[in-house]
Parts: sequence; structure tokens; C-alpha cells
Amino acid sequence: MRSHRRPRLLAPFLLVPLMAGCFASGGGGDSASGDGKDGDGARLRVALTFPPAEKLSPYGADATLLSRLGVTEGLTALDANGSAAPALAESWRRDGEKSWEFTLRDATFQDGSDVTPAAVADSLAHATDAEPAPAALAGVALSAEASGDRVVRITTAEPDPVLPLRLSSPSLGILSAKAYEKGNGRVDPVGHATGPFELTEVNGATSASLDRFDDYWGGRAQASGIDARFIADGTARANALRTGEIDIAEAVPVAQAASLDKEARRDTATTRTTSLLLNASSGPFEDAGLRAAVRGALDTSVFAKDVYEGYGDPGAGVYGPAVTWAEGKRTAPLGRAAAKKPGDGDTITLATYDNRPELPEVAQVVKQQLEKAGFTVKLTVREYSRLESDALDGKFDAFVLARNTLLDTGDPVAVLASDYTCGGGFNIAQLCDKGVDRAVADAEKIDDTAKRQDAAMAAEARILGSDAVVPLVHQRIITGVADSVQGVILDPYERTLVGTGTRR
Repeated sequence: MRSHRRPRLLAPFLLVPLMAGCFASGGGGDSASGDGKDGDGARLRVALTFPPAEKLSPYGADATLLSRLGVTEGLTALDANGSAAPALAESWRRDGEKSWEFTLRDATFQDGSDVTPAAVADSLAHATDAEPAPAALAGVALSAEASGDRVVRITTAEPDPVLPLRLSSPSLGILSAKAYEKGNGRVDPVGHATGPFELTEVNGATSASLDRFDDYWGGRAQASGIDARFIADGTARANALRTGEIDIAEAVPVAQAASLDKEARRDTATTRTTSLLLNASSGPFEDAGLRAAVRGALDTSVFAKDVYEGYGDPGAGVYGPAVTWAEGKRTAPLGRAAAKKPGDGDTITLATYDNRPELPEVAQVVKQQLEKAGFTVKLTVREYSRLESDALDGKFDAFVLARNTLLDTGDPVAVLASDYTCGGGFNIAQLCDKGVDRAVADAEKIDDTAKRQDAAMAAEARILGSDAVVPLVHQRIITGVADSVQGVILDPYERTLVGTGTRR
């Protein structure tokens, strides 16, 4: 199978601002006093799960880190219904099958230069030339050019009915020309983005400092800045919130939820699904019958109830309950093989990562259930950045992955193309099935939203029928929020966390 490797720490699980109002709760009111800048708007203290892993490249997993901290944003955003909403582009229109025109709002980069059509076209050109390609551009060729004082014209090689959704991706955040001056493919977003907060200092994998960008087009943020700490240990994040060291803790482990006051726990249904991926191109699970045996051996009801302690729903498919239209359109899996009995002496390698503390426990339960069914299982648990390249290279037989299905583009078809087709850039399952590829390709051509959703579910039925993926649980994310904090953005797509109205 040919796969374009696209290392991206946490596209599967990281947890732009898109726009300050897309998911913000609260936004008015007086700023808190205290440790603010120039005496107004206290700084926010935020604990994040994952540190920068790719030198803040906007084209990989760090793109989501930048968007969650309010640094970068794209031409469009996702609204609460998963539709494209204005961001740096205030409006757009389709001009023929392959071209779109986006009208820019009056905005300024954090380095003082103007957001012009030429600057936007240049930024998108750098994204299209990036190696590996950003997730949102997997399989897509586009070009952009200035078309007047305020209009950017974007043309795709093939018709792309979801281009406005695609441009909402955190990996397609718009940066100024100065971000690319270092050359050699390096991109420096520090001081060159457009969001309400500007990165001023990054201390490796430990912390980062951000100041309010006073000329933000969406209005001045109420917080004067952000002091971000990268704390991989979920218990430590929860403890820091309890002791008042931080104001916001992302991804609080379910085991720590009860230790927080009820008012400090905000649980949000997300578009994230934890699944078991089986290597369908090599090793024992190249045999569809053994994949079927794994699926039959797993009791998925225990994961939501026991491992996630009720902060989740039993796995039903690639898309979970937060994708509200999916359940009514889901059809039975197609083409499932008959289960075979595991052979003696064969050991399967099962891997997962510990950045999300529930995952090792999920993997341990999977291991126990498979061993009960006759498999011999060797479990590997590492930090994700030390695991991803091996997973993408197919070095494990099975992998427990928490994946946000709508993170990259907001388009339900895109995750299927990325994760389950022969040329998919994030195909940890190593699946290469002609029927799946045809179904996904058919879905990609459809313009009508409802019909595209129907086609996505038809493709999902073929993917589930391959048994290369076994959905285990659809997650709810717990965010810890101090009593003094208002306006935290509880985003089901996990792209945003703080915005102009977030304050204490």
C-alpha cells in the first residue's frame, strides 16, 4: 500500500480561535484586575496537554495548539452546526466548478502588515508546497491569486464543493510574508499571525507566553495575555487547577473529574472517537477473518461505562453522537468476513500512547479481552511523539487511537479519505480496499450537504465492514475551569479554547 506519511502529533487527539463568537460563552463584562497588562485584563493561566512537537509548524499537530491558544485563524471558521462561517474572509462565492472568490475583511497581521489578497495567496501557496502536506490538503491541488483589492481567487484542480470548510482547518491558518523568510520550508508563526493573542516566548516543551494583540480585527481580547504550561500528566493538570496555579486545564482525565468541584467541570460531547485500528496490510491482521475475530471478541460497552466513567458513549461507528446527523443515516457494515480462530504461537503487538491517560487503560482492557479469545498480546505504551512514526509505518499490529473525526476540515468525507484509503496520509490501519476507495471517491464529488452525508455513511459501512477499525467509545472532553473564569470556548471540534471573551 502506498501511503503519504504525514506526521502530525495529535491530529488524532489534540484537543481557530476560529472567530471569537463561534463557540464563546460570554464575552462582555468587566475585566478582572490583578496581573494584567497596563492594569486591565488579568492574564489567563492555561495548562495544555501537549507541547509543541514540530517547532510550531502550522502544517502539523502544532497548528491545533496555535488555534486553541488564539494565535492563528484561517479564511473561514466552523460554526456550532459544523458549517463554514466567516473569519478572515467575510464572505465568499463559487465561480464555476473549480474556482471560488473570498472577500477579505479589514485585518492586520501581528507584525503590523496588512492582510491583503497577495499575502493570503502567498500563505496558501506555502501550505500547498509544504512537505508533508497539511491534512486539509491531502489529495487536493489548489492555487490562489489576488483578484482586486480585497478578493482572493482560489482555484482547485478538481471541483471541491467543500473548499470553504477545508479552509477552516487549523493547518491552513494565514500568516504574513515574514513568517516564511527563514526559508528551507521553515515557518515561524511567532508574531506573524492574525489571532487575538500573539506568541512572545516559547520555552521548549515547558511553557509559552502570549500577549494580547490589540489590533485584532475582532476586537481587543479581555485578557491581557496567556501564560501557557504544557503538562502531560493529567493528574498534575487537575491538581494545578485545584490549588489555584492555573485557570483552565484542558483534557482533565475522567479519573480526576470527581476531585474537582462540580462547577469546575465542563464536559463537552466531541467529534472524537477512540478506536482499535488493525494493520490490514501486513502481519496477522492482513487476514480479514482474524480482524473479524478481534471485533467479535471485544465487548465495547465496558469502555464508556467503566474506563470513561460515563464521560462517553459506546462506539457505534466512525462518527459519534456529537455528529448529530450520523445516527439517522447509519447503515449496516458491508462485506464482513467470517471470524477465524487465532493460531497458536502468534503474538500481536498492540500499542497506544499515554498523553491521554484513559488510553493505556483502554488498551489494557482490549488486551485482556483478546487474550480471553485466544490471542497472545504484547502491549506497548509510549508518549505519542515517540510512537507516531512507527504507527504510520505499520510497525504495530493493532493501535488504540483517539481521533477527532472533524478536526482537519469539518468535512465528514475528509477523515475517511485520510484514514482509510490507499493513499491516505493518516492511514494507521494500513487499509487499502478498492471498494472503500470507490465509496470515498464518490462521496468526495457530491455538492449537496445531505447527499454528501449519505455518501459518507455508505463509505463508513464499507470501512466498518473491513474490520480494520473497531470503534470503542465516543468521548466527552472534560475541561477544568476555575470559578473566576468566564468565556472558555467549549468546542466540540476541539479547535478552540480561548477567545476575545475569555477572562478572569
